[in-house]
Amino acid sequence: MKILIVEDDRALNNGIALSLQGEEILQAFSIAQARRMFDESIDLIILDINLPDGSGLDYCREVRQGSKTAIIFLTANDMEIDIVTGLEMGADDYITKPFSLMVLRARVNAIQRRKTAAEDGKQGGMQQNCFRQNGFSFDFEQMVFTAEGETVELSKTEQKLLRLLVSNCGNTLSRDMLIDRIWSDGAEFVEENALSVTMNRLRAKLPGAPIKTVYGIGYVWGKG
Repeated sequence: MKILIVEDDRALNNGIALSLQGEEILQAFSIAQARRMFDESIDLIILDINLPDGSGLDYCREVRQGSKTAIIFLTANDMEIDIVTGLEMGADDYITKPFSLMVLRARVNAIQRRKTAAEDGKQGGMQQNCFRQNGFSFDFEQMVFTAEGETVELSKTEQKLLRLLVSNCGNTLSRDMLIDRIWSDGAEFVEENALSVTMNRLRAKLPGAPIKTVYGIGYVWGKG
């Protein structure tokens, strides 16, 4: 995912970039820099409202005139009218300062999921509740999973993990996000290696599956 961060606080800009490692990051500290860097290959703009050379609201309106690039506002303006204005300008999300970098990462992941779901499914992909790619066929509604024509039995936890991976094909998912989504039953504690164990079992049952480990971040189901 290609992300443009437009934030004049350099420490915060750098902190956001660090929290989103694994993505392709561009950093701008003014609207003028953002204009020079922006093109249609950018998937998401993380945009401050109060910038030294203008308002992020105006820049959002400018981008929206010719682009559907996702926009998350990041600002100290926390009045209800500010939030409503930002969303009505065309923003996809609005986060007020101070904020948690983990929350920001989760919001970015949510936009990634929506973007993936909207794509046609090039090189295979998820259509309705089915996914097909390179000899793998997964029907999550019927709970029928095959690899090279052979039926594979998966536990409920393995099915949850597999669905998250293939629904976000080509996008890196963090370990924290996967743990939160898979073990979302209110349990206060999840064994530290639970995800690793489940991932190892899934890989063993689906030999040749393009599941890649992105060290220090998480996992990705490759498109190839």
